[in-house]
Amino acid sequence: MKAWQFVGTDKPLELNDVAEPKAGPGQVVVDVKASGVCHSDVTTIDDPGWMALFQHGLPRTMGHESAGVISEVGEGMDHWKVGDRVGLAPVMSDGDALGYGKWDGGFAPRMLATDDNLVALPDEVSFDLGAMATDAGLTAYHAMMAVGGAKKGMKVGVIGLGGLGYIGARAAALVGAEVYGAEINPETQKLAEEIGLAGVADSIDAFKDKGLELIVDYAGFGTTTSAALETLAEFGTLVQVGMGQLESTINTYPLIVNQLSIKGSKSGTKEDLAGIYELMRSGQLNPPINHITPADIPEAIDKLRVGGVVGRFIAMYEG
Repeated sequence: MKAWQFVGTDKPLELNDVAEPKAGPGQVVVDVKASGVCHSDVTTIDDPGWMALFQHGLPRTMGHESAGVISEVGEGMDHWKVGDRVGLAPVMSDGDALGYGKWDGGFAPRMLATDDNLVALPDEVSFDLGAMATDAGLTAYHAMMAVGGAKKGMKVGVIGLGGLGYIGARAAALVGAEVYGAEINPETQKLAEEIGLAGVADSIDAFKDKGLELIVDYAGFGTTTSAALETLAEFGTLVQVGMGQLESTINTYPLIVNQLSIKGSKSGTKEDLAGIYELMRSGQLNPPINHITPADIPEAIDKLRVGGVVGRFIAMYEG
């Protein structure tokens, strides 16, 4: 079968022939139905700092946002069956990640999975939404709800309203938080009412007078992290998720004087993914999606690099 593989920094993905996966003990094979393209795919290719994640060698099939149908069940996995619809949480319990460590990702027709990352996909949730939820959904939900503790009545800021930010902001709005968004793309700003925002601006510091108790930065471009700390109310919390750039210069004065907290959030748990699937099952969470073919994955990565994309790119696999 053919798979899009990462071969090194500043090198385009290669479409290579790879062996068909076979389910060993504790494993299943998943026929991929949908696989999302993430901004992390861009930075993986562009930023040499990401090479530290590839300790098990290259090439590696990328793609960490996948959903599909189980087509083979290995020894000890009888609690799953052929035909089960599943989403795949991207991070394993040992910290390894699909498409980065020893596990190949979903930019291929089939992939291996284990109990570490398999989550049942409700019949009411389409494969494209199921794939989006595995990273954009799970990561956004975990940062906002589990790490940030968003709740009814809380004043929350969200930086970046793309795939992750849309979901995080919408989840906060659905639990009754007062949510303000920062987004530089004017087309994405038009989604403010759909998300349920109390306000939207180019930068989060436009809401310094709102008394924001929590800001989740889904962009992570350095200046966004700095602006969040300048904006938070006393005893406020910044949750850093976005990795657009891996460094930021901050003013420590508001950090100290306002006694702020900074927390990092990476991916999430299978329980977070199940929680996102329940929101999607209810029909109240429908983020924008751009459907592409697997052949379009490199072009989608290029478009994300340029910026201005509204919605998540999801590659749909046939068969």
